[in-house]
Amino acid sequence: MVVNLKKIAKLREVNLRKVGAYLFLVAVLLALYAPIFLVIVYSFTDANGLQWKGFSLELYNRLFVTNVAVKRAIFNTLIIALASSLIATLIGTMTAIGVNVMRKTPKTIFLGINQIPVINADIVVGISLMLLFVSMGLPEGFLTLIIAHSVICTPYVVLSVLPRLMMINSNTYDAALDLGATPTQALYKVLFPQLTLGMRNGFLLAFTLSLDDFVVSKFNNGGIDTISTYIYNRLRVKGMDPTFRALSAIIFLLVLVFLVAYNISSTKRRKYSRKIVNLQAKG
Repeated sequence: MVVNLKKIAKLREVNLRKVGAYLFLVAVLLALYAPIFLVIVYSFTDANGLQWKGFSLELYNRLFVTNVAVKRAIFNTLIIALASSLIATLIGTMTAIGVNVMRKTPKTIFLGINQIPVINADIVVGISLMLLFVSMGLPEGFLTLIIAHSVICTPYVVLSVLPRLMMINSNTYDAALDLGATPTQALYKVLFPQLTLGMRNGFLLAFTLSLDDFVVSKFNNGGIDTISTYIYNRLRVKGMDPTFRALSAIIFLLVLVFLVAYNISSTKRRKYSRKIVNLQAKG
């Protein structure tokens, strides 16, 4: 009987810990997402402040029909983010491949250098790139923004691809060369397919960083507004615009849908790969 009571007490203690952990997790999630949920709710009412005046799509109508400047800023942001993410993914992947074959000391030094843009203050990077473009005579605009965003995103792609690269058996690349493939063919047909997951993660991270960037864009935009710089300029001149609530809600929901679809696709792909491996093992 004493033993049973001890077991019951231990089970109760474990259950209390689990409940406490779940409550803590719920509290953290509420603290993170309650403000975003509030923005989404009030994006469906036409009010300057947090005053519910009834359901309305007026803010979305202003955003997509009336406000041309917002549409231009969204277009600029998407073009810059897409271009810089593709460039960063390509350069970062090739850099990670090169770092992976280095010896220990040069590899450690290069990875330390790669970390500098990650931990460095954005304002230092923004001013440095601005001075570089001025010294080179490059006019500020789309080109400088794409180059600047590629610079700040590439180190993150390297950090995303390198762990995946370390998991790959390097003998597959050498085997492709022994079977007659050129280094370029071995790179694109053997190595890149195995790095797809890391490259996708790096691209998504670079795309998100580019969308979110303000400081580097502010110093190198040359008058071309992205979403972040447009909101800053608008707040400074005319104060809070209610359409920002609708814009924030759309950005959050699009990112959420994209991430959910990506996770579902990745899960299905992993299950399919496991089935293939199991069938090969049985065969």
